[in-house]
Amino acid sequence: MDKEKNILKYKDYKLEDFLGDEYFISWVKNPKGNNNHFWDKWIAENGDKSDMVIQAASIIRSMSYEHKPSLSDKAYLEIFENVLKSEPRIDHKEKNKRQNNRSIWRSLFGLQKVAAAILLIFCAWVIIDIYWVEEEQVPVPIKWEVRENPPGIKSTIKMGDGSVVNLNANSKLSFMEKFSDSLRMVKLEGEAFFDVEKEDRPFIVDLGESQIEVMGTTFNVKNTHVGNVSVALVSGKVKVKDESGNQVILHPSEMLEINEKGKLTIATFDVREITAWKDKLLIFKNSNKSEVIQKISDWYGVVVDADEGIKDNWAYSGEYHNESLENVLEGIKRTLNIGYKISGKKVQLIKN
Repeated sequence: MDKEKNILKYKDYKLEDFLGDEYFISWVKNPKGNNNHFWDKWIAENGDKSDMVIQAASIIRSMSYEHKPSLSDKAYLEIFENVLKSEPRIDHKEKNKRQNNRSIWRSLFGLQKVAAAILLIFCAWVIIDIYWVEEEQVPVPIKWEVRENPPGIKSTIKMGDGSVVNLNANSKLSFMEKFSDSLRMVKLEGEAFFDVEKEDRPFIVDLGESQIEVMGTTFNVKNTHVGNVSVALVSGKVKVKDESGNQVILHPSEMLEINEKGKLTIATFDVREITAWKDKLLIFKNSNKSEVIQKISDWYGVVVDADEGIKDNWAYSGEYHNESLENVLEGIKRTLNIGYKISGKKVQLIKN
């Protein structure tokens, strides 16, 4: 939960706030450190701040590195030669005076040794700072690709990591143009079936108020516009987290459903029924009127209206493989004894 609080705070940052934030400065100086995962995720979530982040990072690096003194080979030799010559030469004429002031001379000689040591340390620091500093890395703004299917259209998308996403009709998928070194993230509105390539980087499906984290897995996700979410796991293992910090780990053949009020339920499911849509198989299983109308609307890209006299308590079941709209409506007509009328992109269900 601490990360979530940081994300909320950083959304409100201005340039000067980033310049004074120790956590941010630490990341700029060491972008491969432990906090790299957090900043990859944060920049991906807050693209509108990417220009400000780049500017702040550039300022921090310039203060740390860009104005370093340049030490030439000649200067290097001169410095060390002066150090070696820092011990005073002894003039024979002054020998007697030196013996008479031995205690004073020993004090001065000790100070010069200290000064020489300090100078040596300083030179070593300058050399290390100039020649051994890590190559600076500029954070690259996250670019997102968006694929959106209108009603009646389905598509298959292959990610850069080899993962494959079947995107259902009336659905939208946003994904990083290039996944970062530590994170793979996509955003989903609607329904999709994921076949995620297994590797060390976690694969995150952002659903708005919930997130799904996987490694190598096949699963179906449905994220409706009214806030209902279902995650059906076919193989592998997934972890679903909500914005309150709750998390659920699913195993194969388990489906998690979250309603608009945030209530969670876990049950088994029929894989064929849930994933058939990607194989062009339209399945109704004891579906009520609203479910039938919604499926037909999404599948064929039409607007369906029903006469007021048609009851809602349907329990319709049927299967159609790549069938036309008219054939599906004929099946419903024979089973439920209702008529229909097709007019362009509109369907009217008629009470007989």
